[in-house]
Amino acid sequence: MTRPGGVWENWGRTAKVRPQRVEFPRSTEAVQRSVKAAASRGMRVKAVGAGHSFTGIAVAPGVLLDLTDLTGLVRADRARGRVTLRAGTRLHQIPKLLAPYGLAMPNLGDIDRQSISGAISTGTHGTGAAFGGIATQVTAATLVTADGDLLVVDEDENAELLPAVALGLGALGILVEITLQCVPAFLLEAVERPEPLQDVLDSLDARVSASDHFEFYWFPHTDKAMTKTNTRLPESAVRHPLKPFGKWMDDVVVGSGAHQVACSVGRAVPSTVPAINRTSVRLWGNREFTDESHRVFATERSVRFREMEYAVPAENVRPAFDALRSTVQDSAWRIGFPVEVRFAQQDDLWMSTAHGRASGYIAVHRYWREDPAEYFDAVEQIMLGFGGRPHWGKMHSLDAATVRDRYPRFDDFVALRDRLDPQRMFQNAYLERVLGE
Repeated sequence: MTRPGGVWENWGRTAKVRPQRVEFPRSTEAVQRSVKAAASRGMRVKAVGAGHSFTGIAVAPGVLLDLTDLTGLVRADRARGRVTLRAGTRLHQIPKLLAPYGLAMPNLGDIDRQSISGAISTGTHGTGAAFGGIATQVTAATLVTADGDLLVVDEDENAELLPAVALGLGALGILVEITLQCVPAFLLEAVERPEPLQDVLDSLDARVSASDHFEFYWFPHTDKAMTKTNTRLPESAVRHPLKPFGKWMDDVVVGSGAHQVACSVGRAVPSTVPAINRTSVRLWGNREFTDESHRVFATERSVRFREMEYAVPAENVRPAFDALRSTVQDSAWRIGFPVEVRFAQQDDLWMSTAHGRASGYIAVHRYWREDPAEYFDAVEQIMLGFGGRPHWGKMHSLDAATVRDRYPRFDDFVALRDRLDPQRMFQNAYLERVLGE
């Protein structure tokens, strides 16, 4: 978000910049004019969505294109289940746009504040061994290239570029339209409950393969986990949504208010964190309900935090998690945020964390007023040892030399970047670090 005085800052308060110019394009043509004007002035340009990346991937020292006004439905193909959206459309706005067509996105992450362009460009994902990240839902895209022209990538034009453009890190151009492959609207039956961590780990593979969407949270300094199992049901199934008061108590009073207090107390008195975590695992979850898919996938996150997440081969999730757990237990850290573990199907997107392999994701968090460096650095080294690839929108320290070894199509992606943006119109410090100059 842009603050008074012209300073842009991301949600996690890990990156900020004072752009030379801030523009709010409302159309594809306006984006083209902005790019051409920036080029004529020798300025770089970056598009910004909701600012939910924890890295500097969207930092725009030159021209910042805020896509807040570039939103909405362009067209829908009910027969094929496809919709084309403007790039700045927020994920939480999409269900209402799809509803008249009886459609839904196949999978979502647990936060829906991001723009669709930001979500796909950073590799945002949900969980489910049979489902890929949000970028795998992309069937076509239109972007403005460095010369201000339009590049259409679909089944008829430039189809070979889709695996690069669908998850392009903002390095190939400014996305203006995105076409998604949707599915018929469906419900999710959610079962959330605290369980002994060892039971969850011992049955992990079976749970993941038997569930449509499975994930768990481990509360450090405890032997408990909170499991979330979501089962897909037809839209015609009976709904049992959370009652408004119960949802308010769980999500606002406990999930936001009580957690904010717990984080503040834990920061002031670290010795209280283990007891707070033991209480949290009893209060969070332990509920069952059935509702529209988007109402179950996403939850509200109002307590500000920093996050690092690594994708490892699915078979490495257990040993990587065990190593993380041992490291936390052997340290003097007091970690108030849970560790999140999710899963995704392999895909063929060039810069996807799940490229060529079924993947598990291990995410660590710290309250935004605490220094995450020592904890994150230690976890990063563990994940790298198990073949980890960093989430592009979450904190990590890797550079191009390290990234190249982990992505088989890295050189192909960089070559395409060189062809589409030879003058580095869309470059910034983060992209220079992870892709090279």
